[in-house]
This record gives sequence, structure tokens and C-alpha cells, in this order.
Amino acid sequence: MTIGFRILNRTRAVDLDIARKFLDLPVANVSDSMWRMTAGGPRLRPFHKSGQMAGPALTVRTRPGDNLMLHKAIDMAVPGDVIVCDGGGDLTNSLMGELMLAHAAKRGVGGFVLNAAIRDVEAFVDVNLPTFAAGVSHRGPYKDGPGEINTPIALDGMVIEPGDLVIGDWDGVLAVPFDEVEGALARTQAKQDAEVEQMAEIKAGTSDRSWVDATLRDRGCEMP
Repeated sequence: MTIGFRILNRTRAVDLDIARKFLDLPVANVSDSMWRMTAGGPRLRPFHKSGQMAGPALTVRTRPGDNLMLHKAIDMAVPGDVIVCDGGGDLTNSLMGELMLAHAAKRGVGGFVLNAAIRDVEAFVDVNLPTFAAGVSHRGPYKDGPGEINTPIALDGMVIEPGDLVIGDWDGVLAVPFDEVEGALARTQAKQDAEVEQMAEIKAGTSDRSWVDATLRDRGCEMP
């Protein structure tokens, strides 16, 4: 097996039914439930029109500007997979555009996270397959390799193992480790329920704001 140019089988993946439960939960609240310590970085922005993303990761690492392994990943994907590609953050050449997007949509891919550029931006809006990328370039890719599929990758310090849960909304992208998914779901749902109650109190004018002054005094703030 050659490190740097290899394709592996994914040995486990988060259950798609569990993944879809995260579609009703803000990524920010999932992040809070993980102590705000994990993030895919502010460069990864949505290029689709609307909607959230959640599914098991199919990981890709490719040479900057080359999309051979990304093509292969689309061919390998099963419905619901989120293809997460580390293209080194290079924006010189795009890694995918309208034709690859159409092929992925036909295969039921659940979304894309690309630490790289895309092109044919209007197609991503029209097709509305959740796609997060680092930028845009009209310059097309090469198709020579090398690269890897289903090996661990990292985006801005966020490690993603094949089969981990990957979620995304307008606040960004987050990976939840395979073994932590159910715990994160429970904590996030509890936080969401609490926020619903808090919002109702705000609208009713009964929200208790005494904690603000209490915190300031506790930290030694001089105040009237």
C-alpha cells in the first residue's frame, strides 16, 4: 500500500437515520455541546441556496488543483454520504463544477465540503446540493493524482475520520467523531430545548437578565 496514492474501504459510518436528526439542530448548538473546541474554519462557506447538511464522511485528500480522487469518491459514494475533500486550501484551480455536481446529485450524495475552490457557481445554487467550499476559480483542475480516499484528514485543525458525522449550515461546517455522535445529539437537543424556552421568555418579557450584573460583580468589575 502506497502512502499518498491509495484508496481504502470505509470500515464504519454513522447511521444515516441518526445523522438526519441533526438536520433540525443548529451547527452552533452542536459546537457548543462539544465545548466550542472544533471547527472547520471560517473559509468554508456555503455555495448552495438553502438547507442544512448531515451525513457520514467519505474523506478525500488530493494534490492541490487535481480532482482525480474526487471523481473516484463520487463514483464510490452511497446515498447520503458527505464527501469531504482536503485540497490543501489552494484556490488556484477549481476541483469541481456543474458536471461533477450533476453526477453527484444523481448518485444521491448528501453534500460536499471542499478545502479548495469550485466553479460554475450558479449551478450549485440551482441544484441546491449542500456544498461548502473555500472559494471560487474559473480555472479547471488536472486529473493525474496522487491522493487518498478514506484516510483521516484535517481541515483547519478539525480531524475527520472516514464515517464520522459531518454537518453544515450557514454558520459553517463541523465534524462529530463516530463514537461521540449519540452523546452530542443528546446534549445538543437539551440545549435546543432550553433555547426554545428562553426565546419564549424573551418574547413574553419575562427573561431573567440578573446574571449579567452578577457575572460582572463576580469578576470584579467596577460599576454603579
